[in-house]
Amino acid sequence: MRLCHLVLPALWVFLSAAPVDAAPPRGATSCSGCHPRTAGKGPVPSLNGQPADQIVEQMAAFRSGERRSTVMTRIAKGFTDEETRAIAEYFAAGGNAPAQP
Repeated sequence: MRLCHLVLPALWVFLSAAPVDAAPPRGATSCSGCHPRTAGKGPVPSLNGQPADQIVEQMAAFRSGERRSTVMTRIAKGFTDEETRAIAEYFAAGGNAPAQP
């Protein structure tokens, strides 16, 4: 019984993980038009590796007008909460980062 308590959660995590080569969620590819693939200098940060909750929070702030931006305020309003979460999780997992040699 004890083994079941360990195996079932591990199995659930394994089965719920998206394949590494899964297609990006709707809208995610357009982010890389402004957000660079890797961290660097400039006003627009890379999203790759950022915590998903942080990305969701910032998108909500843009959507509500709490955080102002000429472009992001409009973009954020075009996504549902579910779409925003999917995009955030995609980038948190490495998103469109360049492949490591």
